[in-house]
Amino acid sequence: MNEGCQPRLPPSGYQQSMLGVTQTPAVVVKDLVYWRDPKKSGVVFGVSMLLLLSLAAFSIVSVVSYILLALLCVTISFRIYKSVVQAVQKSGDGHPFKAFMEKDVSVPPETFRKHVDQCLTYVNRALKQMSRLFLVEDLVDSLKLAVAMWLLTYVGAVFNGITILILADILIFTMPLVYEKNKTQIDKYVDIARTQINTTMAKLQEKLPASMKRGKTE
Repeated sequence: MNEGCQPRLPPSGYQQSMLGVTQTPAVVVKDLVYWRDPKKSGVVFGVSMLLLLSLAAFSIVSVVSYILLALLCVTISFRIYKSVVQAVQKSGDGHPFKAFMEKDVSVPPETFRKHVDQCLTYVNRALKQMSRLFLVEDLVDSLKLAVAMWLLTYVGAVFNGITILILADILIFTMPLVYEKNKTQIDKYVDIARTQINTTMAKLQEKLPASMKRGKTE
């Protein structure tokens, strides 16, 4: 049988694990919010909601302290349990967390510098955009920001920060899936709304004086 005609075997468990390791963070997040693996997405969604609800009820200091205390209780209890089992069975297995303790958890300087450089790129881009908006380089764009901030004042009057984060967490894990299943209908209405907004903005720009449409500094 020709090599090209041979059936392709599914990847082994090792190959699948290596494929998972080589996935970029963006792909991992996309798989989570689109519920490609319901178990993983359910765990992440449940943990994030539990954390946000805890922050809504308690201070962040209390939440962090309780989480670390619970983790310590688990590790200490497991350490004592394994020590008792080894003493009874007279085995020399050693420390139960030895494999984890031998792993190198330090961050390589190259990786740290790479992420710092990426963050610096985003910070500089954000600063440039803020300067453009607040110094009114384009009056229409600055007006859009003003309207958005005005609307957020009403949102802030109804919801606090934690409530907004809880709603955002729910939307992040529901809206992508809803959009994927109703993509055609949603795109249709989004295009209608975008066309209406662009038309309104174009009419507004036509009514503005030429000197106010674009105020770039020389």
